[in-house]
Amino acid sequence: MAANSPVPTRTTPISAPAVSNWYIAAIGLAQFGIYVAILSPVFVSMQLKAQELNPANPASVIAVVLPIGSIGAIFGNPLFGSLSDRTRTRWGRRRPWLLGGVVTLLIGLTAVVFSPNVLMLTFAWLLCQLGSNAAFAALMASFADNVPVFQRGRASSVIGVAQNISILAGIYAAALLVANLTLLFLIPGVVGVACVVVYVLVTPDRVPDTPLRPFSVLAILRTFWTNPVKYPDFGLAWGSRFLIVLATFLFTTFRLFYMQDHLGLDARRAVSAVATGVLLYTVAIFVSTAVSGWLSDKLRRRKIFVGGSTLLFGAGLVALVYAESVPAFYVAEIIMGFAYGTYTAVDYALVVDVLPDPEKPGKDLGVMNIANSLPQSFAPALGALLLSMGSGKNYPVLLWTAGIIAAIGAAVIIPIRKVR
Repeated sequence: MAANSPVPTRTTPISAPAVSNWYIAAIGLAQFGIYVAILSPVFVSMQLKAQELNPANPASVIAVVLPIGSIGAIFGNPLFGSLSDRTRTRWGRRRPWLLGGVVTLLIGLTAVVFSPNVLMLTFAWLLCQLGSNAAFAALMASFADNVPVFQRGRASSVIGVAQNISILAGIYAAALLVANLTLLFLIPGVVGVACVVVYVLVTPDRVPDTPLRPFSVLAILRTFWTNPVKYPDFGLAWGSRFLIVLATFLFTTFRLFYMQDHLGLDARRAVSAVATGVLLYTVAIFVSTAVSGWLSDKLRRRKIFVGGSTLLFGAGLVALVYAESVPAFYVAEIIMGFAYGTYTAVDYALVVDVLPDPEKPGKDLGVMNIANSLPQSFAPALGALLLSMGSGKNYPVLLWTAGIIAAIGAAVIIPIRKVR
């Protein structure tokens, strides 16, 4: 190559040919595997582990462990996404990170089980986050590599359904294994490895033959930044996702405690009620995703689905303030499930549509995933602060705050111009 020739970008363009139903099923399976392994602890089992280590104040354990662990997601996802863009092996560029990440996650979950104190638990959870985000970054980059524009709504629907089935599976596992924390952490981890192996075996992973730019400190720093002024649509999508994730985790981090403190249930009844609530939540997700992703592709519209569903999710959070019984809690779960199903069915498609450079999806999707991870880093501490207001255990303040944040997240979608 001539000395004055431009250096090609680091990845191949997003593909145009249609992907098969087998591919879409496989990426859904991989998403399920990664999420069942990492989200089961977030939603239930980590709260039980916290109660084991500090029965008097388990929320204080959550407020330390989850935020520090999320640092691994904040830095790991964009870094591993960028590194997967640059990877050149005989097995592909995404596969090594998918497999290495999910195996690291299983090792971290094993360390969580045997952590005797909060310090060890924090380091173990940090390892879990690093592993899961290496795998997830490679998976989403693979999505951008392989799925064309006209199938993104449908594929995004499958990813969203898989994500929420993983939450349901994790909570039902908690209901069955509430007395056995070892199995409660390790079974989802093993399932995660198996699901990712299936995806790796059946999915194309093309390695571009273009040369790479030299790796440098500046390149590492750029991994964590995409200019929102230069790419405003990407910045707005990032901001909206940040807000909806923050609103979600302000509640889900404390969902089990909400059932015990606000509705007065003991631990076993609370886990059982949460499992049923998430089942209804997931059924509502199926109903909404059955049509929303397909309809988004058909109408060639993303914003109305993403913004409207975010607003409805906020309404569901506020409804929890006035839930004085388990059936009322179930109604709120159905509202939020319908909303979140629509959101997840279309949001991945919207994000890929507004990528600044479709030739380096791993890096930019990694930056986008900071909007998933950063709220998780301080949602537990913020939630604990909101709960402590007044006489303590102030769930109305917590839930109203979360609902307002979701409403702002819906408004942020409106100015996006690249997609309708």
